[in-house]
Amino acid sequence: MAERRARPTPPTAKKQGWRRMTRPPAPPAAKNPKGPDGSRDAEPTPGSPEAAARANADTVVQAALYRDGVRVATPTSLADTFRELRDQPDGMAWIGLARPTESELVSLAAEFDLHELAVEDAMEAHQRPKLERYGETLFVVLRAARYLDAPEEVDFGELHVFVGPDFVITVRHGAAPDLTAVRRRMEDSPDLLKLGPEAVLYAILDAVVDGYAPVVSGVQNDIDEIEIEVFRGDPEVSRRIYELSREMVEFQRATRPLVGMLHALMAGFAKYDTDEELQRYLRDVADHVTHTSERVDGFRQALTDILTVNATLVTQQQNAEMRALAEAGFEQNEEIKKISSWAAILFAPTLVGTIYGMNFETMPELKWAAGYPFAILLMAAVCVSLYFIFKRRDWL
Repeated sequence: MAERRARPTPPTAKKQGWRRMTRPPAPPAAKNPKGPDGSRDAEPTPGSPEAAARANADTVVQAALYRDGVRVATPTSLADTFRELRDQPDGMAWIGLARPTESELVSLAAEFDLHELAVEDAMEAHQRPKLERYGETLFVVLRAARYLDAPEEVDFGELHVFVGPDFVITVRHGAAPDLTAVRRRMEDSPDLLKLGPEAVLYAILDAVVDGYAPVVSGVQNDIDEIEIEVFRGDPEVSRRIYELSREMVEFQRATRPLVGMLHALMAGFAKYDTDEELQRYLRDVADHVTHTSERVDGFRQALTDILTVNATLVTQQQNAEMRALAEAGFEQNEEIKKISSWAAILFAPTLVGTIYGMNFETMPELKWAAGYPFAILLMAAVCVSLYFIFKRRDWL
């Protein structure tokens, strides 16, 4: 572990150049039972400024001091954590925050000399995964993910980690990852925990990467279901493909930068004299995240191919419907032709009969003995002529 630096007295002055410092540090929180994730959040008085702040942000999830891999103190507030750390010359502080207030981050920044840009990133959240070093402090941004079975979607969280010579600060935005399990695992392995803040960082990285495995399995099941729905002709499948594709874009943004970050950490093994056990640990994490990143890339390509196939099937279905509609229209036209032809044929004798049926005394053929046969022959001749004309034109 790196040599401890001299700790300042509790901060009272405003740090120069900070654009986000708008409220003073919060007062020490009262002791209260742990929450479901191991939290020890204070319960402020209803109606107080602290209660209003708690309505929009949580406070300290859990803080602990360790020496030689063993927990020696469990402070219930940031002020107690600072005081206990000053009293433990060989100790390491591990502070967990969930959606902290600005005043809490400002207090941590002044106590541990955190860089203003890193603090501003932790306040704003919505950062891309990255790894930056500010003096003796390493600032890491991670994107965690979890698969929600009920809505069949991926939920992303954001985690900011400050790693110094004798402290680890985690700032969590979102439900994932479960750092309580990471803390429990490390406390059950004191030989690993006594390696210092670097060991805690690698354990957090491992937890984030391991959390990707259920997401990969869930997405694989979704893709299998989508393939079945595509060939069934489900009209809602296009929307599901689009939504899952957007989630894979976010998943890719979370995993791809992490590969480079881990390789950057491995490149600094010799420079920062990293323990051999931690080196093996980090290489294993790097292998897992590389495998996950490749799977995510494969998912994006598979979804692109499925979308293309779905578009082709939809086009084929539309063409088939248009062809069936055209055939129906053609058949209808043929029927109309037949009806029109027979109507014209039947209209001819009706016309002749109507003319000879008029009651006029001076009609030319009225007294003609051959008038009736002539009218019949005329009707027959007209009908036969029309029949052959329509037959030649394939109307009949």
